[in-house]
Amino acid sequence: MERTVTIVPEAGLHARPASRFVAAANEFDADLSVAKDEDEPVNARSMLSVTALDARQGDEVRLVAEGDDAEAALDALERVLTTPEGEDES
Repeated sequence: MERTVTIVPEAGLHARPASRFVAAANEFDADLSVAKDEDEPVNARSMLSVTALDARQGDEVRLVAEGDDAEAALDALERVLTTPEGEDES
């Protein structure tokens, strides 16, 4: 499964949003990756890889998930990327 998402948090995929993104990715068994533009996908569970994407607010990223809980994982990662900083994600 694949999904393209536009990043909403002001910090992009850095600092707190990146930490929430990686934590969400680690809650699922699916193989998860994220890519910016046409770049090679990186492991969505790796803080270093995710922040190295240099994905900023307004950028589109491609989320890819394979496995039993792929759709739930994509839903959770999309929520992190589309929730403005400071808003409750529950």
